[in-house]
Amino acid sequence: MTALWPARPAGPAEDRTATGPVGGPHRGRGRLIGRTAETARIADALAAARSGRGGALFITGEPGVGKTRLATEALAAAAATDMITLRGRASTVGPPVPYRPLVEALLLLARAGLLPDPGEPGAHCPVLARLLSDTPETGTGGHAAVSHIAVAETVLRLLAAVGRERGCLLVLDDLHDADAGTLAVVEYLLDNIGQQPAVLLLVAGGTPRAAAELAVRARQREAAEILDLKPLTRPEVRLLVAAELGVAPVEVCPGLLHRAVTDSAGIPFVVKELVHDHAARPADRGERAPSVPAAVADDVRRRTEALGPLGTRFLGTAALFGPRFPLPVLEHALGVDHTALSEVLRAALAACLITPDGPGTRWYAFRSPLAAEALLDGLGPGERARHARRAARALAHLHPGLPGAWRAHAARLHEHAGDDLEAARLYGEAAQRAMDEVALERTAEQRPLERALELLTRAHALLEPAAAPALHATVLELLLDAAAHSAHLDRLPRPPAVEQGVPAARRAGIHARLGTIATLTGRPAEALRHLDTARSLLTGHPADGHTAFVDLAAAHAELGRLDPDRLHTAARLARRAVDAARGADRPDVVCGALLLLGQLARHEDETAATAHFERARAIALAHRLPVPRSEAEVQLAITAAGHDHRPTRLEQAGREAHRRGLLPLALEAGSALALERIRRCAFDEARDGIIEAAAEASGPGLGRSLAMLRLADAVRYAHQGRRAEMHGALERLEPLLDAAPGLRALSYGTARAFCSLLEERHDAAEAELAQALAHDAENPAAGDFGRHGLIVLLGVLAGRIGRRHCPGIAEAATGGSRWNRQFAGLAHAVLLGREGHRERATAVAAEALAAAAPYPMARCLGMRLVARSAYEDGWGAPVQWLREAEEYFHGAGLHPVAGAARALLRGMGASVRQRRTGTEQVPPDLRRSGITVREFEVARLVAERISNKDIAGRLHISLRTVEKHVANVLHKTGHPNRRAFASAARDPGGVLSAT
Repeated sequence: MTALWPARPAGPAEDRTATGPVGGPHRGRGRLIGRTAETARIADALAAARSGRGGALFITGEPGVGKTRLATEALAAAAATDMITLRGRASTVGPPVPYRPLVEALLLLARAGLLPDPGEPGAHCPVLARLLSDTPETGTGGHAAVSHIAVAETVLRLLAAVGRERGCLLVLDDLHDADAGTLAVVEYLLDNIGQQPAVLLLVAGGTPRAAAELAVRARQREAAEILDLKPLTRPEVRLLVAAELGVAPVEVCPGLLHRAVTDSAGIPFVVKELVHDHAARPADRGERAPSVPAAVADDVRRRTEALGPLGTRFLGTAALFGPRFPLPVLEHALGVDHTALSEVLRAALAACLITPDGPGTRWYAFRSPLAAEALLDGLGPGERARHARRAARALAHLHPGLPGAWRAHAARLHEHAGDDLEAARLYGEAAQRAMDEVALERTAEQRPLERALELLTRAHALLEPAAAPALHATVLELLLDAAAHSAHLDRLPRPPAVEQGVPAARRAGIHARLGTIATLTGRPAEALRHLDTARSLLTGHPADGHTAFVDLAAAHAELGRLDPDRLHTAARLARRAVDAARGADRPDVVCGALLLLGQLARHEDETAATAHFERARAIALAHRLPVPRSEAEVQLAITAAGHDHRPTRLEQAGREAHRRGLLPLALEAGSALALERIRRCAFDEARDGIIEAAAEASGPGLGRSLAMLRLADAVRYAHQGRRAEMHGALERLEPLLDAAPGLRALSYGTARAFCSLLEERHDAAEAELAQALAHDAENPAAGDFGRHGLIVLLGVLAGRIGRRHCPGIAEAATGGSRWNRQFAGLAHAVLLGREGHRERATAVAAEALAAAAPYPMARCLGMRLVARSAYEDGWGAPVQWLREAEEYFHGAGLHPVAGAARALLRGMGASVRQRRTGTEQVPPDLRRSGITVREFEVARLVAERISNKDIAGRLHISLRTVEKHVANVLHKTGHPNRRAFASAARDPGGVLSAT
């Protein structure tokens, strides 16, 4: 039988899960996340107890990490195997009750009728009776007090009695609040539980109290094992959020996931409260969710109040600094005795409210950012201002001039003190410093651009445009630049005011920036209105620097328009911006225009594009311009990826852009990297990268980035011949095409047409490539969809393109990206073969196939496409190519193109290997030589120098058949006799050395 325990309200430290709708009236147990090793260890202990071998486990960890939740899971697991389960909990609420958790567990047995017969515990029956009375320790009526040893032995014998048949589990929760008598009994049980059919599961906080010390001592003498629960990892937080919402992990809102990861510190209790708080306030109700869920705020308040008045004052002042705070400044601001403050600091650390932040003791951080927010919310306006003024004075005294990051801390303190203008000024200066740090290799800060955006958002919210128009304009300019580069456009004010007191040229620049923001968010009409306003403000004879800035914004706006001439217009505006900015000392505009020109030229003239990128990078380095430098490095890495053996440079550039907070740039690198991985048939890596990047590409200014990732996903399916999944990805792409004109041509050329070729539907591929060209004529694509590679090869093979139609085909075969060189080179070889230049055709084809080495699927497709022409015109190695292609496509499961290769081989009179079961066991080199499965079986025995007669006996075939197979093996592998084959096969690196 299994005992039942009474339900009780879950405290803030407990790990609760929901089985019904989130935010509903009931919360029950859901799936336990992230505790696989711990549950396995508990299961082992329960199994041992059922076999008569007891043990003890401590569950420790900080508040809210899920200690009680794991204990509850252990109780359920024990009950499922019909073990006796008991549970008791210590408490500090109400008058003290000696042995409370033990008494609570015994009362459960009594209510369930599971106490042993009176004579069974022997001499300890009076002790049991005393425990279950209302005076277990002091006694009444002259009775002596019960000794700890007597209580412990009684409990031990009771566990042995009730667990005799199926074992027993005793859970004692919140042991850190237990009285000294309970801990003495537990210590006795720890030393003697090993010989009983019972498991002792003890739940205790990690604070340095008697229970924690008892756990350490028990582990040292091997009387118990400690299961110290750690916070959940990011993937585990995602799983927990999904479980709470009742959705798949991929469906979790990125914003909610980001908040759950950053604000919870991996504590399950906080994660769940954030999810419940989010679900209880749907966005469509227009309610603004409070910064801290009520249950979390209450938990922080209770733990803070336990530190006393000085602890409350200390943490309240610390919260003014945000998630982390400098201890020396606090000590100076509070002006209290160092010893007293040290005691409070130790208590706050023990309560898991704060934690050391870095080496030494100068900086500390709140364990969860929500703790700082909760403490701030608990301060009254006057109290907050007084604390902030004292802290600001202390900071200025200890760090004159506010160097480095101190300026941002001072700004925050002035904001809390109500000095808005000074706070805004300091925020703006700190943000400019953070933006400058984007380029510093030595900075350890992650995403400094996002930090700058946060500071600028605070500054802008504090400023009234009329009160300080110049400062407001400066902050707004920086804010718009940071938002555009980081794509955090949701942080921009709606609409941002442009003060009339600002000079016209500066207002024109602000409107140009607003035009760029409108372009990013897919509002072309609004972008044009801002650009028209900017030009109208530049009347008379405006400085070249201002007109160049507006022209550059207009060039980017052109890319978002649906117009056949948009790329030419954008290039013209960019060149004009370069000329004007060069003479006006605007290196930032020069860099931006050069980068745009390089992107527009990349797929037409790669050499010119690289030159533009290199010039932009050099200018950015010379003038310490961090964002243009990062953009140039990414663009150069994208270009280099088409030439490098491995795209490691692109990987590094993307990671660095991400680290600096340049999210659109990082996503551009990510989509380019995904396409490069797809071409190299690293499909799993490409899938993982696309999923990770798409999760970040949901912002309002990232429509083009998300569209590129959706296109990459479609290309990934197309290169695997998975048409249905490709169509699904293209359907997901369709709503995004307005944000990315030109991608429609790429969707036909890089996805649909390639998939059709792998299906041997050449007419369909031709039609899809023609459609790509038609879409490109209507809305030119800035990307490569096969115009200079695959389209040329198919056109040459079909006879539509000849030397006079493509006079630069020889140059295309040696220049440009490796991806296009393979197709252009094969097209050039076909033309040379038709012209009778067989040796040159063979040499050109070899160069093209060498360029195709990183792209195994495209290489084999190219060999399959040109094999007939090579065979008919007498150049190259068409039979060898087809065998290699057939081998590859068969292994990849692309049966239509593999079958076409076999048909071509038969038409050329070449032998075609059989595709029977076991073919995959034949080493690739032997398969390419035409060795069949049966011939391979014979070859392995020949390599062991076994005679033909013995081979016939082993394989149960005739001697004549063996002799025929041996002859075929020697002929196909080019060995003169059995001995030579056996020696070569068994050499290191030989064809049989790994089998």
